[in-house]
Amino acid sequence: MSAAPDHAPTIVRAGLRDRLAPHVPLLLIPVLIVLGFVSIGSPSSWLTLTVSGLAMGMMIFIMASGLTLVFGLMDVINFGHGAFVSVGAFVGITVLLALGGMTGSPSLALNMAALLLAVVAAMLATGIIGWGFEKVIVEPVYGAHLKQILVTMGGLIIVEELILVAWGPDEIFFTRPETLQGAFTFAGAAIERYRLVAVVFGLALFLAMRFVLRSTKIGLIVRAGVENGEMVQALGYRLRAVFIGVFIAGSALAGLGGVMWALYQEVITAHMGAGIMVLVFIVVIMGGLGSVEGCFIAALLVGLTQNYVAFLEPKLALISNIGLMVLILMWRPQGMMPVVKAK
Repeated sequence: MSAAPDHAPTIVRAGLRDRLAPHVPLLLIPVLIVLGFVSIGSPSSWLTLTVSGLAMGMMIFIMASGLTLVFGLMDVINFGHGAFVSVGAFVGITVLLALGGMTGSPSLALNMAALLLAVVAAMLATGIIGWGFEKVIVEPVYGAHLKQILVTMGGLIIVEELILVAWGPDEIFFTRPETLQGAFTFAGAAIERYRLVAVVFGLALFLAMRFVLRSTKIGLIVRAGVENGEMVQALGYRLRAVFIGVFIAGSALAGLGGVMWALYQEVITAHMGAGIMVLVFIVVIMGGLGSVEGCFIAALLVGLTQNYVAFLEPKLALISNIGLMVLILMWRPQGMMPVVKAK
């Protein structure tokens, strides 16, 4: 009687590795946090830096999430995305400054109501501008990546100049709403109120986006369009309308991120969007084009790395995220959680 083939356990192990492999990037965040704790030594300093890094990562995620969907679904390299960040910041902060009575009140409800109005105004403005941007600048260059880079970069410069015309060339300094100022002490660490709010807000947005993409019909169409646009069109769906909707939503999210980033920095300039785009593109590439989950993980890794390295070795802070991207791409050249398109 012949012995049973011994390749069955190997097949089982290979299948288990294949199932676990997509979830390995999730472990990078706790691993990095533990490494930060060991390297920093002081629990209070570590906690402060961790919350700050998570807050920074959440805001970068908000700005990058729309771009990764546009990249993945529409195959558009949109360097003009930074313009929406700047416009959102200026519109949102203008609304907040106009609502000085509400932002200066010690009432949390009034402060949050003013912030909500500013966010809505910023998202509406950037959504409308995004629709026009796609119609006039992006639509004629679908499928031509080099032309996309050139024309969207030109669109970014034009929007920045229009911001200078509308709001002037000077930096605008401001203070956060009253209840979002200052910090509180927890376990010996100073935790800024606004950064904690940013962590909660960013996490809520990620969960909402994940729910929409995974549990609703429009989310199913978007995900299917990312993976196989031709099949979606063959089933009778108007993928062009989906393209426009995703572009508008991505632009609105950039405007939202602009408001959050402006409140983080407490100063706005016409070129702030272009400046943050380096980190945004790093996050999109690291996460994998079209992947919201990958974008989320990459944004948190970038935020935590930036804060830990800046504390441990300030001179290396400027190149820390480039180094992180190089390591990730050497490990997974397509990004941590790429969307696999049908051939």
